[in-house]
Amino acid sequence: MMIVLTGQDLTIDSFIRAVKHHEEVKISEDSIEKVIRASDFVARVVEDEKPIYGINTGFGKLSDVPINKCDVAVLQKNLLMSHACGVGKPFNKEIVRGMMLLRVNALIKGYSGIRLETLELLLELLNKDVTPVVFEKGSLGASGDLAPLSHMSLPLIGLGEVHYQGVRMDAKEGLSKAGITPLEALYAKEGLSLINGTQAMTSVGAMAIYEAEMLLKYANMSVSSTMEALRAIIDAFDPRVQELRGHKGQINMAKEIREMLNGSSYISLQGELRTQDAYSIRCTPQVHGAVWDAINFVKEKVEIEMNAVTDNPIIFIDDELALSAGNFHGEPMAIPFDYLGIAMSELANISERRIERMVNPALNEGLPAFLVKNPGLNSGFMIAQYSAASLVSENKVLSHPASVDSIPSSANQEDHVSMGTIGARKALEIIRNARKVIAIEMMTAMQAIDLREGHTLGKQTKKVYDKVRKSIPFIENDTVMYHHIHRMDDLLKDETFLKDLLLEGESV
Repeated sequence: MMIVLTGQDLTIDSFIRAVKHHEEVKISEDSIEKVIRASDFVARVVEDEKPIYGINTGFGKLSDVPINKCDVAVLQKNLLMSHACGVGKPFNKEIVRGMMLLRVNALIKGYSGIRLETLELLLELLNKDVTPVVFEKGSLGASGDLAPLSHMSLPLIGLGEVHYQGVRMDAKEGLSKAGITPLEALYAKEGLSLINGTQAMTSVGAMAIYEAEMLLKYANMSVSSTMEALRAIIDAFDPRVQELRGHKGQINMAKEIREMLNGSSYISLQGELRTQDAYSIRCTPQVHGAVWDAINFVKEKVEIEMNAVTDNPIIFIDDELALSAGNFHGEPMAIPFDYLGIAMSELANISERRIERMVNPALNEGLPAFLVKNPGLNSGFMIAQYSAASLVSENKVLSHPASVDSIPSSANQEDHVSMGTIGARKALEIIRNARKVIAIEMMTAMQAIDLREGHTLGKQTKKVYDKVRKSIPFIENDTVMYHHIHRMDDLLKDETFLKDLLLEGESV
């Protein structure tokens, strides 16, 4: 399969196919024409020596400094070199590939003035799996992701570093090994076009949405298994209850959990064993539903941004005009990413409370303390709950919003910034912490189910149980636990594992 970029219709699904599954990417014919028209306009501006920001002027506070037309190529090279100030660990390869894909998709809309040759070279790196080394810290999220995108762009002119065939190396060496020739020079505005956008935060955010959607499905499987372990009451999931409140996420999550538990004899009815369950069970549709609503809200915003023009200045060919404005500002992404982080923290919070109910002999409806047959000599799942509690606490710290902060930059010309890339990185870290909590809950539920005999699992929960038990054994006596926790976490990263567990008609 091949992904054809138009600048209009990139989705999370096609993003994942390109960056994770390495489907080949090309530019549509209509987009090629738009790119050529815009780059021709920039060439005319340079010749006419009419001052336009970023084409023949300095940048930021230096926007009033004119640049001679014979120096515009040096200006663009200097821009990339001076702005490549990233620090910290490198982003993983998938996120950098996402940045490359998203930047090309934005620039082919024909409002930026970059040459087709430059965009095709960036796509050649993507398609040949030559990945620039991009450091994860250093972006303010306005004017766009300047530092990360500068690192992404340096290899186009043979500078910086790349990963190729699993090895980090000098960009020139990596390009040579891949049979790629770098550009001799950047033309007017090309450096600015490459770096003045929100593609680092959007790439991280797109990956966060992909992982969040998977994790919510696992969370529903996990809570369903926990409900069987605790012989929970199904009445609170009655569709009539959900419809009275009207929230789509709540209605959908209750329905999915009911379907997961269809046919289970572990599940009880109101008044059969007790009158009602604790909130961490009974209020799952409301909490998981709110998370579903948040994910879908943020997904909509991310997919808008994936197809947006976030450059400056923006070129309007038909009007022979270049307007300097603020589409690079990351605030439309920063606030949603903070929201996503908060929502996913809550998914982990309620999961940890369910883990506690299963291991606590005062709460687990007759199961042995810490889910081991000989407690005292064995600690069983005691410290697994500690680990979950630690992750949940860390997520609470990470959930402080990044978008409420701003530090002026560029001599106060850029006096309000979004911190959106920090928000995106935090959201992704929260999701990965939450996945570990869900992994612990799923393991714990399987252990509890095995200790409560004499009942039949639901059709879907039996499927989950069987798949997990192929990799995670029943813990008879204390063993080295981290191997099992890490293995469970690895399973929850796996698309194939999820596909095997989905309800009929569901998709990853």
